[in-house]
Amino acid sequence: MTRRGYKISAFLDASGQAQKAFSIWAMSFLAAATFGFLAKAIEDSSRGAFLSMFVTGISALFAARAATTLFVRRHANNNGILAARIMVVGFQKDVNAFLRHHNLTNQGMMVTGTKTLHDSTAQLETELADVTETARRLIPDDIYLAVPWTRTDVIEHCTNAFLRVPSSLHLVMDPNSALSRFAITQMATRGSISSLRLRCYAMSSFGMVLKRLFDIVVSLVALAFLSPLLVVVAAAIRLESRGPALFVQTRHGFNKVPFRIMKFRSMYAMEDGHTVRQATSNDPRITGVGRILRKYNLDELPQLINVLRGEMSLVGPRPHAIVHDRQFEPEVVLYARRHNVKPGITGWAQVNGLRGETDTPEKIAKRVQYDLYYIDHWSFVFDIWIMFLTIFSRRAYTNAA
Repeated sequence: MTRRGYKISAFLDASGQAQKAFSIWAMSFLAAATFGFLAKAIEDSSRGAFLSMFVTGISALFAARAATTLFVRRHANNNGILAARIMVVGFQKDVNAFLRHHNLTNQGMMVTGTKTLHDSTAQLETELADVTETARRLIPDDIYLAVPWTRTDVIEHCTNAFLRVPSSLHLVMDPNSALSRFAITQMATRGSISSLRLRCYAMSSFGMVLKRLFDIVVSLVALAFLSPLLVVVAAAIRLESRGPALFVQTRHGFNKVPFRIMKFRSMYAMEDGHTVRQATSNDPRITGVGRILRKYNLDELPQLINVLRGEMSLVGPRPHAIVHDRQFEPEVVLYARRHNVKPGITGWAQVNGLRGETDTPEKIAKRVQYDLYYIDHWSFVFDIWIMFLTIFSRRAYTNAA
């Protein structure tokens, strides 16, 4: 409840529900297990019982949140469930743009009224007095000002008027402005300076240390545990075709620092430098062993060494060949923001099926959208959830070239 995960508005968006359920249950299960260990109440419990309890609990929580989300969204569409009653005030063009851009009904919002203002100081005072009385009578939860931010005079008059009304007041952002490119904007105060923070890192200093420690521990354990498989795969590659077992290629890492990424060789070709042709479906350059490796993401396993060396992370945006970075950066807005974090073996885009060839601007733009979402919403639990999906989600294995 303290995380506001059970507000009506939290169930209006179906995306992210599985992650929320996993996060809630993982922390609750860990807390319960820790308490049981300290209280010596679980000494006789088997690992099978723990695993069964975890799987049963997460399945039940998934089902409950899915049913609740379905119920809330179905009734929100006909105003049967309301997250908020709102009033929209502003110039005609801006009010229309706001209502057109936002599907308010699907978000559980009911517009109790709209008021169009005229660009005249004399009329403005009269109109604001009228809409203030209307707002007092309707008592909306929120009042949205659809006014260009350059019109500070109008915003000042509106603010003075609506501060007398017991409703939250919001200044709407123009969906076509440069500010709308940022997923998260918030007011920030440092010393005597107040500002609108356009970009902030979801990963704190503590988060960076925690993520790095997790990368080191998991990559060490994985390399030790998977070493027999790595040897078998390397031998199979060498036996099938001439060439090294590992394919090494230069790519951009954190802050665009170049590094040499390692993969199991899955193709006859070993392109690097200024000419790198992306793998396509049924690409004749892919070997027989390579096709199996790529299908099950096994060709990426040597990158555990890159993770151990600090060049990559277990989770993050997948790095592209440098020649493709240069191609995509001018084509996709904010593409370069992918380099604000370490690249990963797996990522939010990959577990959502956005893998394989990026042969159209729409495909790379969609992948970048998911990468930027990960950067802006990072959490340690989010990383765990992505790793879980990498192994168990069917979508994580789709579109492999």
